[in-house]
Amino acid sequence: MWKDRVLTAAVPMIWGSTYIVTTEMLPGGYPLTVAMLRALPAGLILLLVVRRLPPAEWLVRLFVLGGLNFTLFWAALFIAAYRLPGGLAATLGASQPLIVLFLARTMLGTRLQPSALVAALAGIVGVALLILGQQTDLDPIGVAAALTGAFSMGAGTVLTRKWQPPVSALTFAAWQLTAGGLLLLPIALFFEPGFPMPSTLNLAGLVWLGLIGAALTYFYWFRGIARLGPAAVAAFGFLSPLTAVLLGWAVLGQALSLTQILGATIVILSVWLAQRAGRHELVSSAHQAARA
Repeated sequence: MWKDRVLTAAVPMIWGSTYIVTTEMLPGGYPLTVAMLRALPAGLILLLVVRRLPPAEWLVRLFVLGGLNFTLFWAALFIAAYRLPGGLAATLGASQPLIVLFLARTMLGTRLQPSALVAALAGIVGVALLILGQQTDLDPIGVAAALTGAFSMGAGTVLTRKWQPPVSALTFAAWQLTAGGLLLLPIALFFEPGFPMPSTLNLAGLVWLGLIGAALTYFYWFRGIARLGPAAVAAFGFLSPLTAVLLGWAVLGQALSLTQILGATIVILSVWLAQRAGRHELVSSAHQAARA
């Protein structure tokens, strides 16, 4: 079980490198195209690996999951990033674990544990202290996009647990990434200009975001949802902004204040508390299954 937690926790830490890779290695102004190039090639490569296409009766569910986890989430994420200060966008996005708790209660019938609720709220506070600066411009479209993105991935996380096909996590990741990338393709072509000829640095950034930041990470993310439960997995998402801040400090030389250190400490404690709550939920579910 601890190996599953370590591997799942590594996923949002890798996602935390997305900002620095995007700003330092990719051309600006193509968020939807980059999102499509991140999802679709990764999904197609995984399809070649697993050599299994989804059955026709699963197509609707897969496009719903791909739309929630990739198309809508990434589109909303980039809109929020362009229209809001980065700290405010990330803080609003950090509401996702809280959303997952209530959606899991409604859609999966899981018990809402007080410790999990405290962990989710503490994580939001920690992220706010970690990255929320003095600038607090509230662009309504940006706020709506950030909350839409949080709800979209929260719903996708819960439905990924609810709709578990009898296939491996790698196959499930391949199907979802391909569906999400196919939905992003016409949106990117319609709303954005043609992507420039990529340089070697651009290609390296796309390979990192696609093969590592999408294909590999979502395999472990979906496997973690299946094995640990959506609430415990969603709490690991707090590690993404923490990693982004630490990379900014280590790679770009950005300052790290005492307030940010306090926020980082709260984030780590909230993740630990959420995992304790997740273990209790798994034990409780196992006992209920045994009694049944």
